[in-house]
Amino acid sequence: MLLTAALALVCTVAPGFFTTFAQVIDLSGNVVDPLKTEGNKAVVLVFVRTDCPISNRYALEVKRIAEKYAPDKIKVYLIYAGADETADAIQQHLRAYDYNLAALRDPNHQLVKTTGVKVTPEAAVFVQGKQVYRGRIDNRFVAFGKLRPAPTTRDLEQTLEAVSKGRTIMRRTTTAIGCFIS
Repeated sequence: MLLTAALALVCTVAPGFFTTFAQVIDLSGNVVDPLKTEGNKAVVLVFVRTDCPISNRYALEVKRIAEKYAPDKIKVYLIYAGADETADAIQQHLRAYDYNLAALRDPNHQLVKTTGVKVTPEAAVFVQGKQVYRGRIDNRFVAFGKLRPAPTTRDLEQTLEAVSKGRTIMRRTTTAIGCFIS
């Protein structure tokens, strides 16, 4: 019992190394561990909020990436990290942005702590239970309120392309611009 508690504590302190204790809930209230990569080459966690205009601007891009890499067995989850976001509000958000992705709630910030994410939208990619990427989806946003007409670097997609091609991936982090996760 003490060993399990110690491992769970290590999980929240050392992002990306111990991933088996990061459990969150689906919209029906069932406990889920999205970090289990069984049957998938990778798992992508995209942290979003219903009320974050920056993460909402990325809805089309997130859907495009999820559809592009689904045949390569890369699973994409939307992670709602706001403790105040109800299942009903999330379902409305999914409908409003035409998301057809699995959505999970992280009200206690277990995944936030495990991954080290700070803002929405921000992505974390896991391959065989190890975090290989954390950061922005692309570089469209230069700073809060300042954006390019189109991205010049697609960081998340570059990582997923390497995974889909079976290339060796070095752990990488980029700085995401978005709404802070409190």
